[in-house]
Amino acid sequence: MRHLLGIDGWRREEIETLLDRAEAHLPGGSASTPVLQGKVVANLFFEDSTRTRTSFEMAAKTLGAQVLNWTAQGSSVSKGETLLDTVRNIEATGPVALVIRHRSSGAPHLVARHVRCAVINAGDGTHEHPSQALLDAFTLRRHWGPLDGRTVLIVGDILHSRVARSNILCLRALGARVVVCGPPTLLPVGLKELGAEVTTKLDAALPHADAVMCLRLQLERQTESFFPSTREFARLFGLTAARAEKMKPDALVMHPGPINRGVELAPAVADGARSVILEQVANGVAVRRAILEVCS
Repeated sequence: MRHLLGIDGWRREEIETLLDRAEAHLPGGSASTPVLQGKVVANLFFEDSTRTRTSFEMAAKTLGAQVLNWTAQGSSVSKGETLLDTVRNIEATGPVALVIRHRSSGAPHLVARHVRCAVINAGDGTHEHPSQALLDAFTLRRHWGPLDGRTVLIVGDILHSRVARSNILCLRALGARVVVCGPPTLLPVGLKELGAEVTTKLDAALPHADAVMCLRLQLERQTESFFPSTREFARLFGLTAARAEKMKPDALVMHPGPINRGVELAPAVADGARSVILEQVANGVAVRRAILEVCS
């Protein structure tokens, strides 16, 4: 594998091989060799990020690489420089991999056709966020072992979520049942074709889930009103402490972050015993080490 542009098209054995490799990259694991010693990884973030950018930076540095952290703010993008001119100029400085986040779906795919180094999609528009899906599956696998027969309920703003799309593809490939839930206006067409079941009734779906993945309400991507108010959304689709009581005793709570506390997820649930949110963050470094190792 040279590029990581999406989960779409990956076979189960390819995903499991990557996750197996991530196990070796956990603290104390066998994969301690600085395989990127003397090389440079460029993080190109055209959108804001905390977890993904930090995680890729940590992953690259602990593999021995130097890291170039580039952001659109303060760059020649403000002068009208095109995406391809930006990435070609940065590629000319010699990185072995470009980690790209962009607001436009398909931007990393376009870049991959015009550069010689590896391209890793760190989130493109509403399309895919493959490394997030891989770290989510990795986190679940460490709790459950194989995901076959498990049910993962994805709740919230599915329409604008690249995390939802990548997770549906990844979890289904690994044998899990995926149910998505949200307001009808935030459920895009095509979910069933991806293999997901669809519902708008959160209270009915909760007792059957082995894990509940809450997604952030992405107000910055919404150019029109998709629901009456955030208060109404929270009342119908927020995972409150009372709703969490309806979950299976050992069911897990996940969130890719950042959290709108009190909207999609109550603080008591986000910080409660069921939550594996910080495990997701920690596991992200190991998974991204494996991605960089394979791609670079």
